[in-house]
Amino acid sequence: MYKLAIRFFGFKRWVKAILFMFFDSFLAVLSLWLAFSLRLGEWYVPNDYIWGLFILLPCISIPIFLRFGLYRAIIRYIGERALSVIFQSVVLSSLVFTGVVFASGSFFGMIPRAVPFLTALLLLFFVVTSRFVARAWLSKAYLVLGGTVAVDSGIKNIVIYGAGSAGVQLVSALSAGYEYRVVAFIDDDKRLQKQKIDGVRIYSMTALGSLIERDHVTDVLLAIPSISRVRRSEIVRLLEPYPVHVRTMPCLVEMAQGKVKFDDLQEVDIADLLGRDAVAPDQNLLSANIAGKVVLVTGAGGSIGSELCRQIIFLQPAKLILYELNEFVLYEVDKNLRQLLANMPNTPVFEIIPVLGSVVDGARFKKVCETFLVQTIYHSAAFKHVPLVEYNTSVAVRNNVQGTLNIALAAMEAKVETFVLISTDKAVRPTNTMGATKRLAELILQALSLRDTHNTRFTMVRFGNVLGSSGSVIPLFREQIARGGPVTVTDERMLRYFMTIPEAAELVIQAGAMGSGGDVFVLDMGEPIKINELAKRMIRLSGLEVKDQYHVDGDIDITYTGLRPGEKLYEELLIGDNVSETEHCRILRAEESVILWADLEKNLDDLRIASEENDCHALRSILMEVVTGYVPQCEVSDWLCRLNATEN
Repeated sequence: MYKLAIRFFGFKRWVKAILFMFFDSFLAVLSLWLAFSLRLGEWYVPNDYIWGLFILLPCISIPIFLRFGLYRAIIRYIGERALSVIFQSVVLSSLVFTGVVFASGSFFGMIPRAVPFLTALLLLFFVVTSRFVARAWLSKAYLVLGGTVAVDSGIKNIVIYGAGSAGVQLVSALSAGYEYRVVAFIDDDKRLQKQKIDGVRIYSMTALGSLIERDHVTDVLLAIPSISRVRRSEIVRLLEPYPVHVRTMPCLVEMAQGKVKFDDLQEVDIADLLGRDAVAPDQNLLSANIAGKVVLVTGAGGSIGSELCRQIIFLQPAKLILYELNEFVLYEVDKNLRQLLANMPNTPVFEIIPVLGSVVDGARFKKVCETFLVQTIYHSAAFKHVPLVEYNTSVAVRNNVQGTLNIALAAMEAKVETFVLISTDKAVRPTNTMGATKRLAELILQALSLRDTHNTRFTMVRFGNVLGSSGSVIPLFREQIARGGPVTVTDERMLRYFMTIPEAAELVIQAGAMGSGGDVFVLDMGEPIKINELAKRMIRLSGLEVKDQYHVDGDIDITYTGLRPGEKLYEELLIGDNVSETEHCRILRAEESVILWADLEKNLDDLRIASEENDCHALRSILMEVVTGYVPQCEVSDWLCRLNATEN
């Protein structure tokens, strides 16, 4: 049988189509003969006059089948939609055949009236059955003979968690390929358990262990798009102990936008491990500083900056200005935002203006604000990579401190209404230069807020790590797991706060609409997560085992590299305990000490001079004097100071 399949696979498509035409012609003749036999109650022997009907039926049916595309379909991928096409083509051919026969009058009275009807039913049965029998035979042959999967052992046996409509559609999508075989459904609904969908039985969660052992299940696919984040997190935790690769179907939004197909399976979203549902935003707060206004985002190509821009687009500003130093990322974010805007129906058209520029260039920034009459600024631009900033102190000070001062003064002179600084938890009792510069940026805005010479409202929003950002450990862990390890963790005790980028950007926009000026808002990041445990969970959810002293035959090692220059074991969000609630449950207001502008100005001048002279030791001394709680963890690098001095 498989030798015949080899020859069939080697035929050109038009040869295969002709073979099926001859086969359908035979089925048409067989259907007509059986219709006569069933109607007359005996094996029918056609007479001389009736033989013409056995020639007429294929001559009518085959052109109609051809017109309906029955011979263009790839039999191995034929599905339920083909049933509708076959039904229409068979009905039409039967109607035409009946009309021609009875219109001619030659056979009137010689053919029982039930024969055309029986012929149509039999032909429909034979054509449908032949297609699906051929599909089963060719699919099996394709696997054995080395198609997309070389042998049966290459097929992954999988379990789908969720027997709802999404699970049913996922089974249908996966059945078109040969990489996966669905052996079972898992569902929490007891009413569904022990039932079957497309021949696949539904089990409870307690049966998963035996299914893995009996059917050698390698993957569990989550098809539960509508459940809460908390419940999804619970399910992921239940699946962690099992030696299976846990993946999920794409989100419905991505499928609706055409970004992914239903069967494009993804790794479990690490946000599911946080186990926290997003809080519905306050639309009034979201729109307050954006709707109908000219909005500018610095660092528009960064992780937070680009997400801010995406959310701003949905709030319909009058103009959106992308201010970015890196040419390539500016091009990318500009292109992506224009595509997003083009795909948004019933949205008023507004300008997206990409501007290449540095926040250090205060004159250019002021010109941009005055030219476009900017009303709201989200200041996301900063050097944020802790070890790199530690090695490039003078550059970081110019960008993070002097840059913030430059654009804040420019905003005041250009009469910008609202200025929102994106800050970080590393600004709290900093142990590194990055945190110290961000805290000093906060102090600058707080000091400027106390001056009565302007109407700009300055606001700061402080939060921790965001999942999937350019500096996040998540992409690094995924890459290391894919390579077979080892996974590198700084320290077994390290704790970090995490939040998704969209949630962080949404809360930043809402926090920016609160306060009267000089406010420091802190986002509720939930419970801190141990980086070591996060690495272990990601390994287990990839269907692998951590290799350690208890599992010497495990798959992936975890190695501990030690703290990098300036890193802390634990991050904090508040300098003191003086914190109050706001109208949003995820946004807190911190009451912290400030420095008057008259006292701060001299320190900023000294800092500017030291940065221009690349005097790393002076820079650190000034930062330690101004930023309360700044205790550097590492010494200033002598070679770096010499290098900077040479550059100067």
